[in-house]
Amino acid sequence: MKQLNVGLIGGGFMAKAHSLAYATMPMFFWPAPAIPVRKAVADINLELATDAKNRFGFEKAYGDWRELIADPEIDIVDIVTPNNVHAEMAIAAAKAGKHIICEKPLARTSKETKAMLDAVEKAGVIHMVAFNYRRTPAVQLAKKFIEEGRIGRILSFRGTYLQDWSADPASPLSWRFKKDIAGSGALGDIAAHVIDMARYLTGEFESVNAMVKTWIPERPIQQGGLDKLGTVKSSADTPKGVVDVDDEVSFLINFESGAIGSIESTRNAHGRNNYITFEIHGETGSIFFNYERRDELQVCFADDPADVKGFRTIYTGPAHPYGEGLWPIPALGIGYSETKIVECYDFFKAIVDGTQPSPNFYDGYQIERICDAVLESGQRKEWVKISSIE
Repeated sequence: MKQLNVGLIGGGFMAKAHSLAYATMPMFFWPAPAIPVRKAVADINLELATDAKNRFGFEKAYGDWRELIADPEIDIVDIVTPNNVHAEMAIAAAKAGKHIICEKPLARTSKETKAMLDAVEKAGVIHMVAFNYRRTPAVQLAKKFIEEGRIGRILSFRGTYLQDWSADPASPLSWRFKKDIAGSGALGDIAAHVIDMARYLTGEFESVNAMVKTWIPERPIQQGGLDKLGTVKSSADTPKGVVDVDDEVSFLINFESGAIGSIESTRNAHGRNNYITFEIHGETGSIFFNYERRDELQVCFADDPADVKGFRTIYTGPAHPYGEGLWPIPALGIGYSETKIVECYDFFKAIVDGTQPSPNFYDGYQIERICDAVLESGQRKEWVKISSIE
C-alpha cells in the first residue's frame, strides 16, 4: 500500500489533532487510500520541535520550517501555525512540489490567499484548507438532503458560532487578538467555519451587511506559563496591550441564488462553549444542526403527514455519510477527532486519485474575500458586494 510522508509545521493544539488523524485514519478507513507516515515536524526552535516529535510520534525534528520543506522525503506539508506565516510557508511548499493542507483561515487577507492559490495552481499540487466541521456526518447528511431536493429551493440560512473563552477581560493578549498575526478576530477564527458551511450548503455569497464590535479593547500582555488554550498566563499587575481585532460580528447575507441569511459569531458569549449551529429553510422543508449535539440532525419535511409534522431527530450512524468507516451504532458518538480523521481520509484519497478535494485553496480564497467584505461593511455600515473584493 502506498505511503505518503507528512511534514508538520507547528506543535500546538492543532498539531495534536492532525497527528491523531494521521495515526488513526487507516484504522477507520481500511483499506486506506494511502498510509500516512509521520516523517518530520518543525517548530520555532529545535527544542520545541523535538518535544513535538516525541509527543506526536514523528521520526525527525527541525528547528526551521524551511528545512522541513527542503527535505526530499516529505510528500505533504501540513501547516498548523498562526495565520501570519501561512502564505509564506504554503507558497514555499508549492514551489517545492509538496501537497499541502493548511489550517483555517487560509491567511489574513484575500490578497494573501490569492497568492497562495496562484502558487498551488502553478505547481499543480493537491491542496486543502482544514474546515473540518463540514465533515461531521450530520452536516454531510444535510448536504445529501439538499442535493436530493428534499427541502426544495433554499429560502434562508441562519448560522451561529458562539464561544466564551475570551469573555474574561483578564484573558491575555495572545496572537489571536493581534491583527498583524491573526488578520481578524472572531470573524476569521470561528465565523469562517460557518461561512464555509453556508457556502457549502446554500451557495456563493453575493453581498453582506455587517456589524463588527470589539468589546474588550485591551488585554494583559502575555507573561508566565501557558494556559489551557496555549496562551500565556497573566497577573493582576501585568501591563496591557491594545486589541485591534473584532470580538463579535453579526451580518446579513444575500446569496447569489436569491436566498437570504445571517451569521452571528462571538468569543464573548458566557455559557457557550463551541456552539456552532445552522438552520436552513426551504420551500418544502427545514434542516437544523447543532455541533454540540453533533450526532443529531433535525429535519422537517412539508410532505410529512399532518399528525407527525414537525422536527424529527435523525441520529447519524452506519447508514449515513462516512458511516462505513466510523462507528457501527447510530449515536455512539462522533467527536472532534473523528472530523479530523475524515478530513485526513478525504485529503489522502484526493492525492491518490489526483483530484482536488473540497474545501481547497480556492474555497479558502473565496471565504477570505467574504471576511474582507464583512470587515469593510462593518466600517462603512452598508452593504458590500463580494465582487468588489479583489
